[in-house]
Amino acid sequence: MTEPPPAPATVPFGFADVPPEEKTARVKDVFMRVARRYDLMNDLMSAGLHRAWKDRFVELVRPRPGEAILDLAGGTGDIAFRLARAGARVTVADINPEMLAVGEARARARGIAGLDWVEANAEALPFADGAFAAVTVAFGIRNVTHVDRALAEAHRVLGWGGRFFCLEFSTTEWPGFARLYDLYSMQVVPRIGAAVARDAEAYRYLVESIRRFPRMEDFAAMIEAAGFRRVAVTPILGGAVAIHRGWKV
Repeated sequence: MTEPPPAPATVPFGFADVPPEEKTARVKDVFMRVARRYDLMNDLMSAGLHRAWKDRFVELVRPRPGEAILDLAGGTGDIAFRLARAGARVTVADINPEMLAVGEARARARGIAGLDWVEANAEALPFADGAFAAVTVAFGIRNVTHVDRALAEAHRVLGWGGRFFCLEFSTTEWPGFARLYDLYSMQVVPRIGAAVARDAEAYRYLVESIRRFPRMEDFAAMIEAAGFRRVAVTPILGGAVAIHRGWKV
């Protein structure tokens, strides 16, 4: 595996380009503001479809009883709870303490014990080499400042034969649907954010961040560049959502 390239002078933050340290601070601020209504907003924005996408995602991960899995950017626990139901030992890592607090409260309310909650930056994980059998990340990788570094860290903390799975918004390849999706996300989602979360700007950023994220084939190439093999992608809604995966072999 080659070393990641030097950090660029600017990185995308929505449609803007900002210094890397500024993006990290801005993203942290966005999720601090929306943490308490994040899951409600997911239901409203996707008409509840995000639940089926996450179910399918975890089915593909195939968590096994007793294996150690790291869920990156998993603060509110949606993926971790599903993994834990299969008997996996789950560590939830998130850079945002507000999101982690929401996840821990949800776990207590549901009587889900045994999860480890760790405040950590995906680009510099505080875990030993080869500590996990699987690394998952759902709707979080596009908010990382240096995606290549996060992929390299995911590769490092996986044991030999370990698997990486990523669920993320992408670019749909269905022409008619693409136009409708674009109008909905750019015009309607910020209004829902204003009405429900009292924060249109945060949701405008989240929509813009999808537009700036690499297309499916480009992100697959980034996963390969991080050292993963047998990289594959499963598109949903023509690629509006995509499940990428790769193995450390």
